[in-house]
Amino acid sequence: MTQTLPTKNHQRLQLSALNIPIRLLLGPGPSNAHPDVLKAMNTPSVGHLDPAFLTLMDEIQSLLRYVWQTENPLTIAVSGTGSAAMEATIANAIEPGDVVLIGVAGYFGHRLVDMAGRYGADVRIITKPWGQIFSLEELQSAIATHHPTIVALVHAETSTGARQPLEGVSELCRQHGSLLLVDSVTSMGGVPLYLDEWGIDLAYSCSQKGLGCPPGASPFTMSPRAIEKLLSRQTKVANWYLDMNLLSKYWGKERTYHHTAPINLYYALRESLRLIAEEGIENSWERHQNNAEYLWQGLEDLGMTLHVEEQYRLPTLTTVRIPEGIDGKAVARELLLEENVEIGGGLGELGGKVWRIGLMGYNSRKENVDKLLEVLGKKVKG
Repeated sequence: MTQTLPTKNHQRLQLSALNIPIRLLLGPGPSNAHPDVLKAMNTPSVGHLDPAFLTLMDEIQSLLRYVWQTENPLTIAVSGTGSAAMEATIANAIEPGDVVLIGVAGYFGHRLVDMAGRYGADVRIITKPWGQIFSLEELQSAIATHHPTIVALVHAETSTGARQPLEGVSELCRQHGSLLLVDSVTSMGGVPLYLDEWGIDLAYSCSQKGLGCPPGASPFTMSPRAIEKLLSRQTKVANWYLDMNLLSKYWGKERTYHHTAPINLYYALRESLRLIAEEGIENSWERHQNNAEYLWQGLEDLGMTLHVEEQYRLPTLTTVRIPEGIDGKAVARELLLEENVEIGGGLGELGGKVWRIGLMGYNSRKENVDKLLEVLGKKVKG
């Protein structure tokens, strides 16, 4: 049905009913959501202070703790995308003048640098080529040199497909009184991650990747050590909307109104987390690893080269080098428009050099790998 709408100059726009194509989303995110998650999102809304909704918020917190393997009381979903959860972490953890050491080995390390600088941090940077990781020895040297208040690392660098090992890093941080901040946007739900065991103080993620939920409700957590720092601030958190002093009262026992939560997105997040708990987090990690290895082998069988050394590859996001003589952007566009299959191009230093292939959440299935290898093979084989 076509509808006529007024515009500022009193002309009329002819708009038909919404009609969006169905795509298989195998790029860096978002990923497709499980049908049960989409069904949950279509549940009629209740008020954001309704007792039923407050119970659902409690369930989300418990499920997030399970998936992240943490007991942190302050574990919530930020009303916003993963970048909002990233900014919430920076805004609450950093005061002007704090020395923040950031590992940059890709696009999202640079984003951390930008955000931390905006909140007045004294930013110190260590770098590696895109697709490589930092060794414990490199981190130990940098921490001993800079004595940072916070050490920030990207666990799963979405721009490169590399997984930064985190075991042992918190011990180095504690030797110098530093907090450990971790970006788990592309790892939560699909890559082994033990926040408490690994001593991670601050972490954030998103809903639309390994959790298999639409974007807009993003996990955030603070350890008791991080909360100590928050409570001893000499200045107010500069971002009102993301101030955990206020948000914790909405998510906590007080249930003090702060903002109108994205109610239906929280329905979806709760359902996506329930499905992970039903599968078992270890089983989810194993499924992602098995399907990624199946993809890697298939890409190599097509004569293609993977960008990251195997032991450091993400099972959720694979970077594969675009073969010589092939227009990577044109191929990705053809897959999207002709086959309804989305893959991503490279960012930053890897722009035009790699494709980024995501197997995350509900999309991490063997039949999706088969479909991708079939349609991509036609393009690279000719």
